[in-house]
Amino acid sequence: MMQTANIISNLKDAGCSDMLIEKFLNLLQIGTQKEQLRLLNEHRCRLLDSIHKNQKKLDCLDYLIFEMKQQN
Repeated sequence: MMQTANIISNLKDAGCSDMLIEKFLNLLQIGTQKEQLRLLNEHRCRLLDSIHKNQKKLDCLDYLIFEMKQQN
């Protein structure tokens, strides 16, 4: 089992809010792994959505750069 300090550090590194970390640790104390996994998966989905939105922005910029280079 991971040390609490390591868990907190990992959750912070993953961009979890203080509130999410607190919820996670409370669930850890009462031994509700299923709920812990639900919280982590929800956060993961939010991160993945953010990646997809940013990928679309990059695609738009790449298209514009490509078009501008084609005109030269």
